[in-house]
Amino acid sequence: MTQMPSLPSTPPRNNDIDLRRFFGNFLQYKWWILAITLVFTAWGWGYGQLSIPIYQGDALVQIERRGTVNPLADAMGSEGDDNAMAEVRILSSRMVLGQVVDQTDIDTLVQPRRLPLIGEYVQRNGIERPNPEEHPVIGWLLSRLPFDLLAYMSFDEAVWGHEWIQVTELDTDDRYRNTPITLRVASPLQYRLYLGEELLGEGMVGRLEAFMDGALSVRVGEIRAPARSEFALTKLSRTAAIGSLRSRLEVIPDGGRSGSTGIITLLLRGEDRAEIDSSLNAITRTFLMQNVERQSEEADKRLRFLEEQAPSMRETLTGAENRLNEYRVQAGSVDLSSESSSLVSRLIELEERLNELEVSQEEMSMRYTRHHPAYQSLMRQRTRLLEERERLNARIDEMPGSQQEIIRLTRDVEVAQSIYVSMLNRAQELQVSRAGIVGNIRIIDNAHVGGGPIFPNRKLMLLLYSFLGVLLGVAFAVVRGLMSRGIETSQQLEEAGLPVYATIPQSDSQQKLVRRIHNRRRKYKKNVIYGTLATANPTDGAVEALRSLRTSLHFAMVEAKSNSIMITGPTMELGKSFTTINLAATCAQGSQRVLVIDADMRKGHIHDAFKGSPELGLSELLSGQVECQDAVRHTHIEGLEYISRGKVPPNPSELLMQKRFSSLIDELSAKYDLVIIDTPPILAVTDATIVGKVVGTSLMITRFQVTTQKEVEAALRKLETAGVRVRGAILNGIERRLAKQYGYQYYSYSYR
Repeated sequence: MTQMPSLPSTPPRNNDIDLRRFFGNFLQYKWWILAITLVFTAWGWGYGQLSIPIYQGDALVQIERRGTVNPLADAMGSEGDDNAMAEVRILSSRMVLGQVVDQTDIDTLVQPRRLPLIGEYVQRNGIERPNPEEHPVIGWLLSRLPFDLLAYMSFDEAVWGHEWIQVTELDTDDRYRNTPITLRVASPLQYRLYLGEELLGEGMVGRLEAFMDGALSVRVGEIRAPARSEFALTKLSRTAAIGSLRSRLEVIPDGGRSGSTGIITLLLRGEDRAEIDSSLNAITRTFLMQNVERQSEEADKRLRFLEEQAPSMRETLTGAENRLNEYRVQAGSVDLSSESSSLVSRLIELEERLNELEVSQEEMSMRYTRHHPAYQSLMRQRTRLLEERERLNARIDEMPGSQQEIIRLTRDVEVAQSIYVSMLNRAQELQVSRAGIVGNIRIIDNAHVGGGPIFPNRKLMLLLYSFLGVLLGVAFAVVRGLMSRGIETSQQLEEAGLPVYATIPQSDSQQKLVRRIHNRRRKYKKNVIYGTLATANPTDGAVEALRSLRTSLHFAMVEAKSNSIMITGPTMELGKSFTTINLAATCAQGSQRVLVIDADMRKGHIHDAFKGSPELGLSELLSGQVECQDAVRHTHIEGLEYISRGKVPPNPSELLMQKRFSSLIDELSAKYDLVIIDTPPILAVTDATIVGKVVGTSLMITRFQVTTQKEVEAALRKLETAGVRVRGAILNGIERRLAKQYGYQYYSYSYR
């Protein structure tokens, strides 16, 4: 029994990254990479063109500290930073934004019905409505479509460039807020309103029309759109309008969260430049007015407080003066010593300051809690003054009784008089301050909308999408390369235990000789060869490789039991028939008598290469229907003959197992210098294992990047089990553009 080469159970794999392989993948899939890049570039360009432009306006306001009407509060320290941050929050409050909604018409939405996908682009660029009747070619193309494209695109209802309506008044009750009402143009002066599919009624331009028993009122000022054009009218609720405005508004204090500089930047984004400008100016004006009103209200509260306290202070002063005069009448003339006068002056000063602090305490309690730093500072000052007053009172208690009484009464008069005069002066100051109050808000820059949109950045988008396309294209090539487990080098075949006899490059000339055949009855497709490359282009690189194979076979067959060769492969579409035909042709051109046998009795098509028919071939010969001399056919190549597959038999494997087949091979081997047999795929049917036992030499065809190493191992294992030894392998179909990257070089040498 012939000793078989044992298959390695776990052939070594090279897991290192092969840069040449990756570069080869890039070359192999370069058109895929280019196509993916172009698709994403076109996508980026289209997305940039079709995206709705978003504009941004900005305004600048300043919060100053000079506007307060409370001098003591100005001296209390660093509460200005808290005020600045409070003003930032006020800017985006419902109080301010609600007044802006009331002043403007941003709660009234008029949205045209647009074409799918391109509608906004059409309107933005002023593309006018086409008329298919004026363009016969367009009309003819539309009529050839299997569906109504114009109806699908809502062609008549859609609004095109330079088409619009003006809605000067829109009001609904709460039930229909945030609900779109469809306005369909009937004529330049008439329209119809729909709620869903329900017709609400008709209206005239310029007239205030009421619908649904007054629940909806509309005044359309002008219509510049053809009949059947549609617009969606929506009256937003106040809450929804405020929320929409707030979502587009950004308030940025200069100096970070502390807002120490008092400068605030307002940013407003939107689709309508005019609406951005008007809304942003309305926000700054409203913010300024509410600040002035708030400070005027603060001054009014203080003035009312002083006016309420003035009568009681007047009574206190009168009572103190009366008590002092009565004491002097009773006790006679009593003069104050210099020490007593000094104590009285100091006590009067302390009482004045304590009364000022008491007034400030009342005012601060309206603005701050008792734990606020400013309030706590005021209370500490009051405590110190009270302690000093107690010390002075203790000194007075040490004086004689008459001096104590006169000091006490004089102090009461002076303190009451000082407080009363101070309150009158303060009231006059507040009246003057209230009349000239301007607030502590200053508008530095009014609203300004930039010339171009902030979104989309079309150049950046085009660049990013192109870059993304390149990345995905390269990733596609890398993944395909990693997923492809096809044989790429001779070393991989040698690792499987097969010496490589030849590496055949892909031939462009051979592609011209191949046609794709679709057998509808048997439901399969195959490539059929018409002609031989060895005669059509003798200098082709593939033919040169086959000549090298011819030389290698000459030495490999020295120890073979016969001059018959089986050429097989693990699967279909590897190039078995191509190799068989052209190897036979090159051998015949080398002055050998060669016979080709098509042993693929199911799908063999070697006869097509010689422009013959499959009938009267191997199947008829093995079944005894024809004689050998009748089955052998001549070709246009001297020394080359062939036997076709014959009619497709029901039992090809059984025919090959007959002793007649082995006798036939022995008989033909004696008549010819070389007998080459083409067989079906090893893994598909068992025919190759039968033929392999008969022939002298067996060769396995593999295809570059198609045949996997597992398929080779499985095919070898199947042949080994049947007792067939494979002498070597042929690596077919190496692409020239990838040959160098995979370590293959092919040279041509010809006469000119």
